[in-house]
Amino acid sequence: MRDLSNDRSLLAINSATVKPWTLEQLVEGCVRAGITAIAPWRDIVQAHGVEKAGSLIRGAGLSVSCYCRAGLFPAADEAGRRAVDEAAAIGARSLVLIAGGLPKGSKDLAGAHRQVRDGIAALLPYALAAGVPLAIEPLHPMYAADRACVNTLAHANDLCDQLGEGVGLAVDAYHVWWDPDLAAQIARAGERILTYHVCDWLVPTRDLLLDRGMPGDGVIDLRSIRAMVEATGYNGLIDIEIFSAQNWWKREPAEVLRICLERHQTVV
Repeated sequence: MRDLSNDRSLLAINSATVKPWTLEQLVEGCVRAGITAIAPWRDIVQAHGVEKAGSLIRGAGLSVSCYCRAGLFPAADEAGRRAVDEAAAIGARSLVLIAGGLPKGSKDLAGAHRQVRDGIAALLPYALAAGVPLAIEPLHPMYAADRACVNTLAHANDLCDQLGEGVGLAVDAYHVWWDPDLAAQIARAGERILTYHVCDWLVPTRDLLLDRGMPGDGVIDLRSIRAMVEATGYNGLIDIEIFSAQNWWKREPAEVLRICLERHQTVV
């Protein structure tokens, strides 16, 4: 595995981790901390202005590990194309896709799976033309009904097999750590892994969406998962993404950034 202990260039800070900050504050905070990459969510990019955001990020010498997020599918509508355009404007290495759950009033999970596949397929030519790889992110199965009906790396790998060039995976340790087939599916993903996200699973977890832990504070064996990911040849950034309404979002973002850096060097 790569040695992270003295290499800040391998760390990306997801804007969700320092939720109170604007894009400008995120950029300035990372520059001060010697962190060279960010993963912004669309809300703070749009609030700053997409073209201005691209100029701000480039002017600070930062790279963009990924852009969060497009979806929910089914749809290759104008919203999906706007997300691709925004990702291209800020120089994102990939655009993360969240699949979407069951259509309202439906119990047809297989039908939802087909709609997701068809929606991504319809968006793919536009993304290929824009030079923006699409990263399918499987979410924990408890999100299947309302957020994402793609819940395993096996399913995401199947979609990549079906859709071909321009589609890869976002591997988020929080969502996939429990999977008994994890090692085999990461190996199967290989060079299709476009971005890798980390946080920790707390016990107890009070809220599946908004009670995620700082790496090292929970039960996920992050070192083992990173070893699996890097064994595929992945040499990209490690994106710390923490949704934490009752803890980390209430702290001073500069302190959160400092602890992220410490954990990146010692735990991740």
